[in-house]
Amino acid sequence: MCVFCKIVNSEIPCFKIYETDNTLAFLDISQVTKGHTLVIPKKHYRDLLSLDPDIAKEISEAVLEVTHILKTKLGVDNFNLLNNSGPLAGQEVPHFHMHILPRYENDGISFSKPHQPADMAVIKKLHENITK
Repeated sequence: MCVFCKIVNSEIPCFKIYETDNTLAFLDISQVTKGHTLVIPKKHYRDLLSLDPDIAKEISEAVLEVTHILKTKLGVDNFNLLNNSGPLAGQEVPHFHMHILPRYENDGISFSKPHQPADMAVIKKLHENITK
């Protein structure tokens, strides 16, 4: 059984901040930034592509609700929402989860990438490949 399933089953304690019949939100024990929260489905889904569409909607609603809670309680207006889906993307716990990262001035976190000029021919071919 995965660590998040153990949390759902109350085998491992968590610092719960939001819960519905199908979702649970709790503070991440790593706290990348103050208030770093995880939102998970209570039922085990391995990753994004294994999610039931109805559960995906509930998770989205929970993420929005938790973000409002964090904004109100922590006084922050900036957030990153992050999901690592699969090991190559950095997923460490094989149970779908969304990270909500409140952002603070000079918090030392950066998700920026180098800006490179776009090769429109490559993008056009990619678009054609995706939309065929």
